[in-house]
Amino acid sequence: MIRILLVDDHPVVREGLRGMLDTEPDLTVVGEAGSGDEAVAQSRVKEPDVILMDLRMPGLDGVGATRQILRADPSRRVVVLTTYETDADILRAVEAGAAGYLLKDASRAELAGAIRAAARGETVLAPSVAGRLVKQVRTPTGPQLSPREVEVLRLVAKGHTNSEIGRDLHISEATVKTHLLRVFGKLDVSDRTAAVTTAMSLGLLPPA
Repeated sequence: MIRILLVDDHPVVREGLRGMLDTEPDLTVVGEAGSGDEAVAQSRVKEPDVILMDLRMPGLDGVGATRQILRADPSRRVVVLTTYETDADILRAVEAGAAGYLLKDASRAELAGAIRAAARGETVLAPSVAGRLVKQVRTPTGPQLSPREVEVLRLVAKGHTNSEIGRDLHISEATVKTHLLRVFGKLDVSDRTAAVTTAMSLGLLPPA
């Protein structure tokens, strides 16, 4: 029997999942949790093979709970089950160690099959999620500047002071400084000249 822990902050969702999974002869729900903190505690007590983890919950979210559970016992298999499929959510879950990422519109057969696959040590992904991950892997990653940060840096490259940049862009000097600090952090530099040269070398800023 594959032991399952259900984690979702909505009782009606947990009840529906339990009803679906209880009909499978090789699956058994051994516990439920309504929050990330409760999931971490229940994982220690119930010792599930697979944890179906909601992503967005008050307090400790699904990613944080996944990270804590796997740190305590790497043999656990966490499958995220959520309505969200943004790139950021998917990457955070995968980076935390989730063995799978499914959407709540999955059928009973898809869900049961994914749980069995996860228990065998396989990675399970909804087709749309798999496509997003492939796209992320194929797309070169690196620092990205917002359009406003590029505007500020472009004027820095022209030798403008913070107050002059503020007047040109109709923002306060304090806001200009905030944009520059964010740019410094993204480019891992500590001064204006380095920010300009680094942004140009990375193709983030056209040559002056």
